[in-house]
Amino acid sequence: MSTSPTQPLRRKLLLGLAAGATAASPVALLAKPLKSQAHIVLLGAGAAGIAMANRLRRSIDGARITLVGARKEHHYQPGYTMIASGLWPAKRVLSSTSQWLGNGIDWLAQDVTAIDARQQRVELSNQQQLTYDLLVVATGCQLNYHEIEGFDISMIGQHGIGSVYASPAAAQATSEQIDALVSKGEGRALFTLSNTPLKCAGAPLKMTFTTLSRLEKTGQRERFQVDFFTPYQNRVFAVPTYNDFVLQRWQEQKVGFFDQRVLTGLDVANRTAYFAHTDGSRSREPYDFIHLVPPMSAPDVIKDSDLVWHDGPFAGNWLEVDQYSLQHRRYPNVFGVGDVIGTPFGKTAASVKMQAPVAERNILAFLSGQPLSARYNGYTSCPLITSIGRAILSEFGYEGKLLPSFGFISPTEESWLVWMMKEQMLQPAYNAMLHGKV
Repeated sequence: MSTSPTQPLRRKLLLGLAAGATAASPVALLAKPLKSQAHIVLLGAGAAGIAMANRLRRSIDGARITLVGARKEHHYQPGYTMIASGLWPAKRVLSSTSQWLGNGIDWLAQDVTAIDARQQRVELSNQQQLTYDLLVVATGCQLNYHEIEGFDISMIGQHGIGSVYASPAAAQATSEQIDALVSKGEGRALFTLSNTPLKCAGAPLKMTFTTLSRLEKTGQRERFQVDFFTPYQNRVFAVPTYNDFVLQRWQEQKVGFFDQRVLTGLDVANRTAYFAHTDGSRSREPYDFIHLVPPMSAPDVIKDSDLVWHDGPFAGNWLEVDQYSLQHRRYPNVFGVGDVIGTPFGKTAASVKMQAPVAERNILAFLSGQPLSARYNGYTSCPLITSIGRAILSEFGYEGKLLPSFGFISPTEESWLVWMMKEQMLQPAYNAMLHGKV
């Protein structure tokens, strides 16, 4: 049987993804399950909730594990940018929630509507109430498109409007709007950034880079104006190494850069965007295509509960946890994993891969009456696409410290190899994470 020259490299990368996750994790597999009669309720049936449910069902013997979440269709969200860039069909990111859940998990396909942390009780959309001994909050974040005046989520895919975050269908519609711009042969494309913490904060940058690739492919790049609007001063990414790279590359690619400006509204009929400036002034910008990044927060049910941060930079908007142990700072029988948590970094699928074993180990320690020794270092990873066919494997943690996993991949250089990882290999690693295996 013949072997493709890329197969040994593929095996090396796949093994590295799995081994790297285990090595970087502060948790080794336990020799035997912990015995406990606790009722553990997990809120959220997305990547973080599923991964945690599968881990806990294996590491705890005798516990009742209830997963709460209404979404019956599971989405591989890291693939949204590939869809919106015209590279993947939407169906490639779709699966069913049920196929990822192992035996021993009681899944309630309902949304949580209220949380009473003092009474250790949650209420569901069917009016059912659940009491818990231990709560894991993994609801993901909320996309607050409604804060953009004049815009409704149904407008994505119309009037030159795109947004990669909303859904696989919205990502596909975004790609079609970019195609329409390309077909027009000229025009202005605006890319925006929200002034809140974001899940996959690199997505707006990726969309800018891949759109540039599509425009350059026409051979008439000079006929298109591409501008990026950020609410921050001279910044589009929190890690200086990658921020400087992006700004330098955009300067070379003649991308207009407008900082300290927040998108506040749209006049859809006239294809005009409105921005508020930090100095109090306002401006209006015409566009042929615009990519929206909505403000984000924890879901309202978290914000309306006592589990939300009461002070500090995440006050009123994100789940309060200790950034290292992932345990709630005021309710010790509550833990948080995934996009919902209020920590300096950690809103990517790769972050969940690192957070889940930390939360698992600390949950077992809590149930055993032992000190919580596992620590999450803020690990966040974003294959930063710099053009169609090239990317940088940006890996970093708290304080912006670079945390490379592979000795043979530079954390600061773009390459085809990282692109291939994004395009072909990260989804199998993600699937292993859902099963609780890495």
